[in-house]
Amino acid sequence: MYRANFIGFVLAMASSAFIGSSFIIKKKGLQRAGASGSRASTGGYGYLLEPLWWIGMVTMIVGEFANFVAYIYAPAVLVTPLGALSIIVSAVLAHFLLKEKLQKLGVIGCILCVVGSTVIVLHAPGEHAISSVDEIWALATQPAFLLYAAASMAIVLVLVLYCEPRYGQTNIMVYIGICSIVGSLTVMSIKAVGIAIKLTLEGSSQAAHLQTWIFVTISVLCIISQLNYLNKALDTFKTAVVSPIYYAMFTSLTIVASAIMFKDWSGQSASNIISVLCGFLTVLSGTMVLHCTRDPDPPLDMYTQVSPQISWVVRANGEIWKQKDDDLHPEFVAIIRQDHFKFPG
Repeated sequence: MYRANFIGFVLAMASSAFIGSSFIIKKKGLQRAGASGSRASTGGYGYLLEPLWWIGMVTMIVGEFANFVAYIYAPAVLVTPLGALSIIVSAVLAHFLLKEKLQKLGVIGCILCVVGSTVIVLHAPGEHAISSVDEIWALATQPAFLLYAAASMAIVLVLVLYCEPRYGQTNIMVYIGICSIVGSLTVMSIKAVGIAIKLTLEGSSQAAHLQTWIFVTISVLCIISQLNYLNKALDTFKTAVVSPIYYAMFTSLTIVASAIMFKDWSGQSASNIISVLCGFLTVLSGTMVLHCTRDPDPPLDMYTQVSPQISWVVRANGEIWKQKDDDLHPEFVAIIRQDHFKFPG
């Protein structure tokens, strides 16, 4: 048992290192792509042609795979909290490679997010064993989870259609909210696909079940949407802020979705429920601290970036006088011709 836990611990640590590094590598790739074309935050997809971005994607996939294998060897209460280490990895690398600075309160916000998420995970209810895709389909179509899925999609639509055009470039919670909500649905569908693969490898093929392919389709659509808005968040805001907020919200919503879908709250003690609620409050506090201490991004306004030099000719009393910096006198009665305004090109 101890050997298996040690293997799971090492894999979880490696997973955090890969995932934390992937944020920085993808950020560098997005910066390179934005320098030569339209940015991801404005709807561009030039990063798909940037090799560095793909290196970051491969790094993230390796990290997620290591995390998946870690769950085979060690229990979730050991593996999942270690995912918070990816925040520290990305923050340290962002400090040295991206020159992104966090204020002292920002560091406290990161710690609050990590602590709150860890408390939630450690006191989250356990999962019940699932034996077939049909069983998980029945859980996915129960009224409680259908209500959660419908509410999630409604919130995502509001964020995408209303909030993103207005606040996407200034409020980090828009992009992170979309990623986290969609991510919670991604985990549920991925779990179903994983069960189907496991049962198929054990000799009970699930390929003939329509539900299997529905879950595969949902997984692909959710993953694409999640990555798209995560790229926008990384391209718009600091990695050291995106990483902890995304981890905290994604972890919290995933636990909520899992509790609703698998009815894990039944039979839980009051102390566990109170601990989870305290974890949520801690995560919320950390998120607010991080958001309040984020350095404001300079507005992309041409009038704040360019200071045009204006010259004009003044006709007064039959004489022509050219304006200089401090020569304008209020006694001149001037006619300023519009075609004498010159803006440097």
